[in-house]
Amino acid sequence: MRGQLAQKLKLEPEAIRVTTPDVGGGFGMKVMPYPEYFCVSVAAMKLGQPVHWMSDRSEAMLSDHHGRDLSSLAELAFDEDLRITAYRVHSKVNLGAYSSHFGQAIQTSLFSKVLMGVYDVQATYLRVEGFYTNTTQVDAYRGAGRPEAIYVLERVMDRAARQLEVDPWDLRRRSFIRPESFPYKTATGETYDVGDFDMVLSQADAQTQGFAERKSADAERGLIRGQGLCYYIESILGDPSENAKIEFCEDGTVNLYVGTQSNGQGHETVYTQFLSDQTGVPVDRINVVQGDSDRLTHGGGTGGSRSVTVQSTATLATINVMIAAFTPYLADKMGVEESDVSFDHETFRAPGSNLTPTLTEAADMARVDGRTDLLSHEASANLDARSYPNGAHVAEVVIDSYTGETWVDRYTVVDDFGNLINPMLAEGQVHGGVVQGIGQVLSERVVHDAQGQLLTASLMDYALPRAAEIPMIKFTSAPVPSTSNPMGMKGCGEAGTVGALAAVANAVQDALWDHGVRQADMPFTPQRVWELLTHGSVAAE
Repeated sequence: MRGQLAQKLKLEPEAIRVTTPDVGGGFGMKVMPYPEYFCVSVAAMKLGQPVHWMSDRSEAMLSDHHGRDLSSLAELAFDEDLRITAYRVHSKVNLGAYSSHFGQAIQTSLFSKVLMGVYDVQATYLRVEGFYTNTTQVDAYRGAGRPEAIYVLERVMDRAARQLEVDPWDLRRRSFIRPESFPYKTATGETYDVGDFDMVLSQADAQTQGFAERKSADAERGLIRGQGLCYYIESILGDPSENAKIEFCEDGTVNLYVGTQSNGQGHETVYTQFLSDQTGVPVDRINVVQGDSDRLTHGGGTGGSRSVTVQSTATLATINVMIAAFTPYLADKMGVEESDVSFDHETFRAPGSNLTPTLTEAADMARVDGRTDLLSHEASANLDARSYPNGAHVAEVVIDSYTGETWVDRYTVVDDFGNLINPMLAEGQVHGGVVQGIGQVLSERVVHDAQGQLLTASLMDYALPRAAEIPMIKFTSAPVPSTSNPMGMKGCGEAGTVGALAAVANAVQDALWDHGVRQADMPFTPQRVWELLTHGSVAAE
């Protein structure tokens, strides 16, 4: 943001300070340098005083970018053993009225990164046509391209299973990339580092037994139950490099400066836990500093589920620089050779010396000795490869055949996020992502009239999901540690949405299939579902 402002305002970057305080959910929409930022800056310069601007809800609905406005035709080819041999997709994408930052890339490059999902197929084809219309521009929204790609693939996998009259779980297993095939290079140039998709799917299968009985019980009450499966994979995106800085303060606290920006994920907790685990500094003495260009001049920001893997790698690199810097200083204090000094993630030790300082004690010693160079350390790190979180989502929906009302009754997730620093926060990310996916599938819909006027310009008209409409979400971690970073971690911020779209849509399609509906497309509002049930044969055409 500072670089953009400096360029547009013709100022030196050092003349600009950008700060980002605590922010609610961003999900891609808040990444962009919207025109108002520059207008407000110019106004402040012209007037010589602070200028404040706030967007109201309807203005935001009109001007903040939208997401996922496309339709796709997908085709699969199978051999005699029902293994996939080829896959072809043709997407038609509404880009809105303007070129946005990533709108074109999302539905082409980012879509293609997981084009073939978790299946061992090298013959793939993607054609994308973009159209400009008199609607709001589209851009990144949680998952940005990967939810769209996985949705199309997993919907057509479900359709194939029905037409081939085979179990949809078994059909997926037949074409899974095998564990021994990793690292696996996809037809679109991604290199998946690790994976055990059958293991993850088997855990999901074990947790979702009893569907037939639940379906039968619902039928006796005039309700229709359907089950949907989605096996997703997503590619961690964003800048593969990041910076970190660790500073020892006079009051005994430690500042950790990070280049990412929390949007409510709990970064402060995760980064504090990681630094404490690696250094022994108590968690209550660590402060995480973010979102201030005067205090940390570079950072890759938050997006593409990159934060925990890239930032923790940078923090680890900074810790290594810090330990290396303290070692000769402490060797002299201990009266030993540098090579004899070791650090066990809590204290420095050396044979023949009873001096065992912690890092904060070593910093206090350095301060007394005037070694201010030992009180601040920073480093950069670059990941040479990305990680690929994956997992199985299983949704069960119930439909009231008289009204078309549709709700998710059960939701089960088994995810491979690699090693987890904080399982509770990871589960929270899954919950948030799944809820956004459920909202998109069942209720959320942007509507314009024939002249392009936005009709859903407030939350009275745009139907976000509410707590009463969301079931308990069961989450299980089934880690296969990544080889693309030293901690074996995989990002988890967007995975919930990547898996939710097709899982819920496939469940609705499953419920409607026996009623003659062969093509059911979201959003599954009560009116749309009622019309599908009432005119099933028409919908099938």
